[in-house]
Amino acid sequence: MHSHMFLGKTIALIVLLLVAYQFYRGFKNSVDAFERQGASLSRVSDEFVRALFGVMGHLAKTDGRVSEDEIRAARLVMHRLGLSPAQVRRAVGWFDDGKHAGFPFVQTLREVRRVSGRGMSKRTLFLRLVLEVVLAKDSLAKEERARIWTICKEFGIGRVELAQLEAMIRAQKSFKRSPAGDADAARVRGAYEALGVASDASNDDIKKAYRRLMNKNHPDKISGSNPGADVIAEAERRTREVRGAYEMLKARRSIR
Repeated sequence: MHSHMFLGKTIALIVLLLVAYQFYRGFKNSVDAFERQGASLSRVSDEFVRALFGVMGHLAKTDGRVSEDEIRAARLVMHRLGLSPAQVRRAVGWFDDGKHAGFPFVQTLREVRRVSGRGMSKRTLFLRLVLEVVLAKDSLAKEERARIWTICKEFGIGRVELAQLEAMIRAQKSFKRSPAGDADAARVRGAYEALGVASDASNDDIKKAYRRLMNKNHPDKISGSNPGADVIAEAERRTREVRGAYEMLKARRSIR
């Protein structure tokens, strides 16, 4: 009897992980398609970034306490946007401004709507990035949900689209906690290690590390010293490793 119960729980867990993975793949494909349409994470305006982190800070503080998970998620968005160290410092300041009483929440949303033009892509991007931060914790307070719906109303985003975005982000979160997600995270850590940079390095630092290592390890660069076959083989292996690591981080961080 116990063995049957264990088998049933194991099968249920496998099914859950498969569903989460399929949601994650769908989420990633939608993000890739979204960015191919021109709403690249690396091409948003300063006004957009200022409003984004102000609203993130405002929503994070709505329940009275900003969690470590929310702060970590906001930092991740900063890196995905490719912000320089100086821009990161400004973004942190804007996040803190959003936590203060009297933050002009609705006015800020209307400014985003103004600078984003008639298209919906940047408004949807704004909502998605905000949701990635507020959904970093396990549950949302009633007041937070009310404010999220205010964003949707100001941006002309319906409840169905909001529900789809939330489901995709939660599925992505579940995938990251799964064995497959752990393996994926390990590959990303390995890519940073292969380039010799920290995970919080800027996009420019990653580009510089890649170019430096490619210049150093490319077989053509060492051929003048008549190296042995083993040295050439290692240089070729290292070149492949560096190129693969860079391509992975380039895709993950929208490096241009």
